[in-house]
Amino acid sequence: MKTITQYLKKIAVLLSWLPFVATAQAETLQVGQAAPTFQLQAQDGNQVSLAERKDKGWTVLYFYPKAGTPGCTKQACAFRDAIKTIRDQNAEVYGISTDEVKSLLSFHEKHKLTFTLLADPDAKITEAYGVKMPVVSIAKRWTFIIDPALIIRQIDNDVDPALDAQKVAESLKRLQAS
Repeated sequence: MKTITQYLKKIAVLLSWLPFVATAQAETLQVGQAAPTFQLQAQDGNQVSLAERKDKGWTVLYFYPKAGTPGCTKQACAFRDAIKTIRDQNAEVYGISTDEVKSLLSFHEKHKLTFTLLADPDAKITEAYGVKMPVVSIAKRWTFIIDPALIIRQIDNDVDPALDAQKVAESLKRLQAS
């Protein structure tokens, strides 16, 4: 029992440093830069390539920590409920996590999601976007809006899971008007 307590204390100390380390790591991508391209497997097993989105409309990438957790479920369901509004603005939504495809399929089916979830189990894309949490291999909750030329037009690193989809829809209107 003492060993478990010591172990948990060490983890607590490591986790207390996450906010400081995460801030330093996440400064890499900026608005106006080209979005890192990728090819990831979707929940249905198909491959999705960001490069193939070029000149096909706006792209929303939202990174989330873990399928099935309360915040991630709220966020996914909010995007599901707002997907028509977002697609009416010539945009497509992709949720990215470090979960395995099997977990994403279950999450997708359980909540009747109407957009694509992408698996990044080795966290390479999560890291390329600067949203990988240090120490653990999961994503922070960030949202990127990418224009048809694959240029990052908005980065949101302070995401409210329940309001993210609404904020994205409003941002798309503003970005497309300018």
